[in-house]
Amino acid sequence: MKGTFFVLVIILSSLFATGQIARSEALFKTLKTSDSLLFNVGFNYCDLAQFEQLLSDDFEFYHDEAGVTRSKRTFIDNVRNGVCKLSYKPRRVLNENELNVYPLKKNGVIYGAVQTGTHVFYALEQEKPEYVTSIASFTHVWLLENGQWRLTRGLSYNHHMPDSAGNVNDSLVFADRAETDRWLAKKQIPALGIGYIEDGKVKQVTVYGKGIDGNPHPDNMLFNVASLTKPVTAMVALQLVNEGKWTLDEPISKYWTDPDVAGDARSKKLTIRHILSHRSGFANWRRTNDGKKLVFEFEPGTKYQYSGEGFEYLRKAIENVTGKTLVKVADELIFRPLGMKDTRFYWDKTVDEARFARWHKADGTLYATYKNTTANGADDLLTTVADYSKFVVYVMNGAGLKKELYEQMTGEQVRITPRKYFGLGWWVDEDVRPGEDALVHGGDDKGVHTMAFVLPKAKQGLVIFTNCDNGTDAYVAVLQHYLGKQGQEIIDVETK
Repeated sequence: MKGTFFVLVIILSSLFATGQIARSEALFKTLKTSDSLLFNVGFNYCDLAQFEQLLSDDFEFYHDEAGVTRSKRTFIDNVRNGVCKLSYKPRRVLNENELNVYPLKKNGVIYGAVQTGTHVFYALEQEKPEYVTSIASFTHVWLLENGQWRLTRGLSYNHHMPDSAGNVNDSLVFADRAETDRWLAKKQIPALGIGYIEDGKVKQVTVYGKGIDGNPHPDNMLFNVASLTKPVTAMVALQLVNEGKWTLDEPISKYWTDPDVAGDARSKKLTIRHILSHRSGFANWRRTNDGKKLVFEFEPGTKYQYSGEGFEYLRKAIENVTGKTLVKVADELIFRPLGMKDTRFYWDKTVDEARFARWHKADGTLYATYKNTTANGADDLLTTVADYSKFVVYVMNGAGLKKELYEQMTGEQVRITPRKYFGLGWWVDEDVRPGEDALVHGGDDKGVHTMAFVLPKAKQGLVIFTNCDNGTDAYVAVLQHYLGKQGQEIIDVETK
């Protein structure tokens, strides 16, 4: 085996010519699963059968502190007699955000792959909190042997400890709940809910952070999601269009006219399309107007102006055209079919207040909890990360809308910035990847910052809920971790 290390160096120095593969590709997922079997099962639980199955008979291991292990058998014996007999329980956590895979090819055919990344090692002793023992980088060389992926070379290097304050690099956030909770505490964000959709399926639902009692938040925590209410109301309205109950471009005055504008001829020109694309002509809320009355500030359809009043106007029209409350219609068309059992428009005796994500100011002090007792088409929806993630999947998969209507929903109704426009119920960030736009909506109120992102072609989605004024401080890290390059493109669109 003389010279094998130098051959490995040559492979590593040339792999960038091939380039890393996307996380959505089958090879990346296959080797990520193999990594999990080796470590989450094999190392963390001393299941040596995983090493027997996944290590090549030609396996070699290079460690920057323990030296070279030149055989599979010796490596497995070292794990059996070393790691598995430690006085404490070791645990390895992969930093998924830094995991990369580079294919190795010959004549255009993949015969192997190089996998690189970082990981953290923890120790758990009786009556002690779990603590970090080291942070390290790794490089694995996998080869296809008779159709089976097997690890043939392993390098573990750059072992180091956290800094003197016990902090771990921010790049490790989301790889482990304890480290994420520590990161949130530094940012004074009490709760961060994340729903991640991949391949059109909900892959993760987690609420990070700790309550006032020091206990972790439950993953079914209830959040007030502020204006993330609007996409739900929009989808109800579009379902009614889909069913032929009304059309996008007919005057909404056929179904509702607010008394404040009944004498204004412009009320006869207002349409559902105008409201769904925020071109109603209304202010965000009438309470900001003189006399707190609703007025048209411009001709409907002539320009963009975000308006909660428009969606309240739409709610009343929905209730008139159906003869039912918005609550009832949304339950029939969306909540029950999707299994959104924890979603509601207002507070009542059935709300489990112990699960509610109370609102916090930037300094950590609490706001009083506002408990609305009537439905609002624009604001104050109560839901969970799991429920809203189901809604994102529903939108991603077309929401049962006819093709032409879905294309109108995602198509440009009014331009906002050079790379952003409003469709129907969603704004759209353009070209976050070649040929891929992202449907986006946010919710912002005192003590509330929430966002939802939908990438229909990539079948990816992301839900972010926070319960504090500085919750947006987590957005960049979440987007970069879960959506990678597409997340960074969304950041660029939203900040430029």
